[in-house]
Formats: sequence, structure tokens, C-alpha cells
Amino acid sequence: MTSQTSPEQVDLRSYALVTAAYWGFTLTDGALRMLVLLYFHELGYTPFQVAALFILYEFFGVITNLIGGWIGSRYGLKLTLFSGLGVQIFALSMLALLPASWPQWAAIAYVMASQSFSGIAKDLTKMSSKSAIKLVVPPNAEGTLFKWVAILTGSKNALKGVGFFLGGLLLSTAGFHNGLWMMVIGLVIVLALSIIFLKRDMGKTKQKVPFKQLLSKTPAINYLSGARLFLFGARDVWFVVGLPIFMESVLGWTFTQVGTFFALWVIGYGFIQGIAPRFLNRSDHQVPDGATSQNWILGLIILTSFIAIALGFEWQVQWVIIIGLLLFGVIFAVNSSVHSYLILAFTDSDKVALNVGFYYMANAGGRLFGTIASGLLYQAFGLTGTMWGSAVCLTIAWLISFRLPRYGELQTA
Repeated sequence: MTSQTSPEQVDLRSYALVTAAYWGFTLTDGALRMLVLLYFHELGYTPFQVAALFILYEFFGVITNLIGGWIGSRYGLKLTLFSGLGVQIFALSMLALLPASWPQWAAIAYVMASQSFSGIAKDLTKMSSKSAIKLVVPPNAEGTLFKWVAILTGSKNALKGVGFFLGGLLLSTAGFHNGLWMMVIGLVIVLALSIIFLKRDMGKTKQKVPFKQLLSKTPAINYLSGARLFLFGARDVWFVVGLPIFMESVLGWTFTQVGTFFALWVIGYGFIQGIAPRFLNRSDHQVPDGATSQNWILGLIILTSFIAIALGFEWQVQWVIIIGLLLFGVIFAVNSSVHSYLILAFTDSDKVALNVGFYYMANAGGRLFGTIASGLLYQAFGLTGTMWGSAVCLTIAWLISFRLPRYGELQTA
């Protein structure tokens, strides 16, 4: 930050506005996921067909993070933020116009297309918000950086949880199409306020980055991105399709009950992310490193394997799912918060949008893989199969984490 007058205050104001817009977007994103999943499952779609509805959402998230990081570094984060909000408004409107009389194949193709736009929108706004935080924290204040990252990530996920609840509630009360139009109106207001109040741009590189350098990263960023891919694949392999369908079709839960469980899970997950710095009892002189992440992933492997075994023996299934996955959320949240800090610690301010975009490209790749695997494994092996798939992904992430820099290496990563 090189402004001549109170640069931190000016950038802090801009960052706060970016974050507020991201919060508004996050509510609609969580609600949309729950609306689509429960509505089309109720129409008789198979688990894999439901998963297929989200494939382009995740695929275009991979592409968008890579290209969006380059756009943000070249033209600034304000452009990527406004673009993300605008594309989401278009995606919601498109889905709200889906005719109920269309045959299944046409409806699947149409929903996949609308979800592709939503995936683009989600990762444009996410990359903008996550990149901005690097620009408001003074250099070498690593403990402060960890704290701010944790607060941002935690609050975002808490609001996404509220969005899950909102989606289930809208489907039960207003219905699918009316619920979508209500979200369109809300997001139009968010975009209008963002355009009015967000005046300052940030995130441009001092030197223009050639497009061919998008995949040229340091080893630390490459290994962290690989671990991130399999970490989020491990979550979404049971989270995206398997668990909500299991709750609705096997346990007999209502739409509102399913939405409420996912809301509480993600809100709690976000809360733990927000307090992760206190949870780990760190300071500016001792910050998380590669070993921190590796140890927490090992805890996830043990827990996930226990859940899979218990489900295989049909032992206290409902309680194992509720308690086991709540514990999964706690451990996963801490590790995700550590990852979110490490990507910023490994990069410099001038290339933050570019490197964060690359990192979240891997994150989106994990979600894409997890989404497809969730539908396939659940359809073939039930919820037990999805939990064993999660354990395998976690093991791969744990092995990759051996190559992440330790505390003494962070400054040179």
C-alpha cells in the first residue's frame, strides 16, 4: 500500500465494502444450492443426476479462479466483484424462468447452464474478497493476517449456513420459482449499493502479468493448492449430494429440517474458523505452518474412518451422522482457516490476486471432484461409500502436506 494519506484507513474502508457485498452474495449462493438440490430430488432425479446439475458450477469455478485472478491483478478487484454480482443475478433469473413442463433431459441441460454462470459468479466474488485482505494488513504482521483471514472466512461460511436454511425455508413456503425471484431482488440491491459506495480500486499489479505465467507458481503454493484440492474433495464427497439425500429419503427429514441441519453445520463451521487463531493459541511470533495443517488432517482421517465403520455396521446411524459430522466440521474448519492463512503468507502483495486465484482454482477442482464422486459413490455404495471416499481424499492431502514449509521456512516460501 503506497498511498500518501492514511492508506490503511482507505484500504480498510474499501475492503469492508467488498466484504459486505460478498456476504450478500453468499446468502444467495447457499440458498440456491439447497433450493436446487432438494427441489430436483423431490421431482425424482437420481443422486447422480442431482450431482450432474452442479458439475458445470464447479467446473467453471476452476476456470474462473484461474482467469479471474489474472483479471483482478491486471484490472483491479472492483471489476471482478461487480462482474460476479451481475452474473449471479443473471443466473438466478435464468433458473427462475425454467418452464415446469420441460422434459427431464432439457431441464437438466438448462439447469446445468444456469449453474455454470452461478459458479463463475461465486468465484469472482470470492477471489475479490479473499485477495483484498492481504492489502490491508501491514507487512510482516503474520499473527494479524491470520486473525483477519479467520474472521473473514468464518463470517462468510456462517452466512452461507444461513443461506442453506433460507433455501429450505423458501422452498417450503414461497416455492422454487418465487424463492429465486426474491433472491434476485435482494442481489440487485447489493450490486446497486456496491456501485454507489465502492469508489477505490485495489489489487492491480505494478507490472502487467503475461497470461502465460498463470501456472508458474512457487513450490509452496503448488503443494498447498494440491492439499487444498483433496481436502475439499474430502468434504464435498459426502456433503454435496450424499448426506442431504440420505437425510431426506432414508431418515425421513423434511426440507426445512435438512436445510436447518446444513445451516447449523456451516454456521458452526464458520464460527470455528473465525476463532481459529485463539483456538490454536498463536501469536505474531508463532504462526501456523505446514505441520499444523498436516496434524489436523490426520485427525480428520481418524474421525472419518470411524464414521464409515459405524455406518457400515449400522450402529446408531442417526447419532453417528449428527455428532460425527459436527466434529468433522470443527476439525475441518480449523484446517481450512490455516490453509486460508498460508496462501496469503506464501504470496506477496503485488501478486496476491493471481496466486489466490490459482489456489482457489484448486479449491474449486476439489469441489468438482467431490461433487461427481458424491453422486456416484452414494448411488453405488450409499453414505458409507461416500465416507470412505472422504477418508481416501484426506489421506492424499495428508501426504502432500509433508512438503509444506514449516515455521522457519515461511519467510522464504
